[in-house]
Amino acid sequence: MSTTTATTQQQQVHITAPPNQQYSPADNDATFQATARGDRNGTLKLRGIPTFTDRLAQRQWMKEHMAAAFRFFGKQGYGEGISGHISMRDPVQEDHFWMNPYAKHFSAMKASDLVLVDAEGYVVDGGNQAPINEAGFMIHSEIHRARPDVVAAAHTHGVYGKAWSAFGRGIEMLTQDACNFYGRLGVYDSHGGVALAQEEGERIAKALGEKNIACILQNHGLLTVGRTVDEAAFLFSSLDNSCHAQLLADAAAANGVPKRVIDHEVAQFTADAVQNPHNFYTEFQPEFDLIVEESNGRVLQ
Repeated sequence: MSTTTATTQQQQVHITAPPNQQYSPADNDATFQATARGDRNGTLKLRGIPTFTDRLAQRQWMKEHMAAAFRFFGKQGYGEGISGHISMRDPVQEDHFWMNPYAKHFSAMKASDLVLVDAEGYVVDGGNQAPINEAGFMIHSEIHRARPDVVAAAHTHGVYGKAWSAFGRGIEMLTQDACNFYGRLGVYDSHGGVALAQEEGERIAKALGEKNIACILQNHGLLTVGRTVDEAAFLFSSLDNSCHAQLLADAAAANGVPKRVIDHEVAQFTADAVQNPHNFYTEFQPEFDLIVEESNGRVLQ
């Protein structure tokens, strides 16, 4: 594990967050802390998202987690040729973004492989000198432009998500996990082909909306966003799994087995408990730790 990451995890420094991360520190977030039980004195608390005073240290930490998110996607089978991308707002130059290099397999990604691009999508110094996916930039740049709160956005071509996207509608609240998206899932009910024009990215950003954390892109796949790349990665997997569950449930219902959908009050109660940046960040940490261990730390290099 790198010095930056190890130091941050051990010390758990909670200091001023960047301007685009407007959330309470984990220690003071009662909703987040209520998801776990510590000691009777209340001194054992969940760590949540660490914050930094050193933006260069924060950048390295974010890149390490972004590389791990790609490796997680590789393990889930989300790679398909050159398709799929994650973007992440740079904490040092907030009009710049990190993206994956063109045609690099998700499962082999390292922090040093990531590419830094400017606001117009051109590769600049500071990262890997490699081309990026043009369609990926067209989608992600408009999302980041429309949503200053979004630090990371993820889009790949997972099988279940793109299968469900053919219906051009949202998912039903069939499971507790589906409630991760209750009231915060958009649908882009059109398809303009490969997004090589800015207008397609603008339409997708509009469909995502001002507060949603995910969007189903008709005939295309899934898109998720987060205050951390960890959140965006976890949400993508959760939504893809929810699409899988929806497809299975609908297949059973077509054969006469009735479905039961979670009612509004229960879905909203669940959503209020889990739709929290610290919670969604924490959901990804078991995967991050496993990937660091499985790669013998290479993902952090």
